[in-house]
Amino acid sequence: MDRVGRLHHQPGPPARRRRPQKGAAPGDELEDPAYAAAGQALGRSRGGLTVKVHLACDGRGLPLAVVVTAGNCNDSTAFGAVLKALRVPRAGVGRPRSRPDAVIADKAYSSRAIRHLLRRRGIRAVIPERADQRANRARRGRAGGRPPAFDRELYKARNVVERCFARLKQFRAVATRFDKLAARYRAGLHLASLILWLRTPHQNHLPDKP
Repeated sequence: MDRVGRLHHQPGPPARRRRPQKGAAPGDELEDPAYAAAGQALGRSRGGLTVKVHLACDGRGLPLAVVVTAGNCNDSTAFGAVLKALRVPRAGVGRPRSRPDAVIADKAYSSRAIRHLLRRRGIRAVIPERADQRANRARRGRAGGRPPAFDRELYKARNVVERCFARLKQFRAVATRFDKLAARYRAGLHLASLILWLRTPHQNHLPDKP
C-alpha cells in the first residue's frame, strides 16, 4: 500500500534510528528528546509510555505545586520534590509559606522516610498505615513500637486532591499528553492550574494555610 492509503495521509515512522551527531560520545543520544524517553518524564508500563503527575493542593482543591515524573515512578519517591516546590504567598508581607500545617496523603506515602521528613520540619502527618506495616509491628511485639498517630476525621478531607485531578483532566492536553517534551507538558499543567485559580470566586485574601 502506498502512502496515500495511510491514515490521515501522514508519513510513517523512519525505517531506522538517526545517527548520533558528529563528535557525540556513545550514549549521548539518550539525552536527545527525539530518542528514548530518558529525561522526558516517560516510563514504560503495561499501557505503554506513560507519565505521572504529582501535586499538592489546598483545602479548596486548587493546585499549589506540580511535579511530573515517568509513569513507572513510585508516588512516594516524588514526595520530597512536591514538598520542596510548595510556595504559598502570604496575605501580607513576608516570604511565601513552604511548610503546611498538615499533609494529608494516602497509604502510598506511608513510609518511615516520609514520616521522618515531616516530623523534622514540624508538619503534621495524616497518613494511614499500610496493613503490612501494622503486621510487621505486631510481629515484633514491644520492639515494633507504637503505631503512628492518625486523625480519621481530618483524613476525610483527602478527597479534595482527587477532585483537583478530575478538574485538571477536563483539559484535553493534560488528560492525553500530546507534548513530546516534559517541559512543555509541565507548562500546560501550570496553565491549567492557573485557569482553575482564575475560575475560583475571588476572596479577600489568599489562602495562608495550604
